[in-house]
Amino acid sequence: MIKIMFVCYGNICRSPMAEFILRNMVEKAGLEKEFLIASSATSTEEIWNGVGNGVYPPAKAELAKHGISCDNKRAVQLKKSDYDKYDLFLCMDTANQKDAIRILEGDKEGKVKKLMQYTAACKDVADPWYTGDFETTYKDICDGCMALLENIKKTIRL
Repeated sequence: MIKIMFVCYGNICRSPMAEFILRNMVEKAGLEKEFLIASSATSTEEIWNGVGNGVYPPAKAELAKHGISCDNKRAVQLKKSDYDKYDLFLCMDTANQKDAIRILEGDKEGKVKKLMQYTAACKDVADPWYTGDFETTYKDICDGCMALLENIKKTIRL
């Protein structure tokens, strides 16, 4: 089983979008039994008294436009103990990657990457928190997830 953790700052926009986009792609490919897919935050800003906020309504609406549900998803924080539980930590941008490595206390196995490293663009995923452009973020994440899935299929032969 391939265990993937998507990571962003608050776990209410980009990383949950990536979690549910990849889950959707994996289900359509009939590979859902081969994957464990989750998402987390590098901060606690969206977590109050141990309970995380739900997916930000515009992010949830963008997923819904494409027939993808993210109901019941709540923000959770990345923990050091996650390092041994997941094969890949896919960060939405360079700052998230640095913060994830700090939280995980290093990356001795090279598991912490940026999602867009799997694409030719190798850029940060557009942050809709600042732009309000959830469509561009959706497209970036789809590109990254498609490239990731193709890479996994080639290297693991799913």
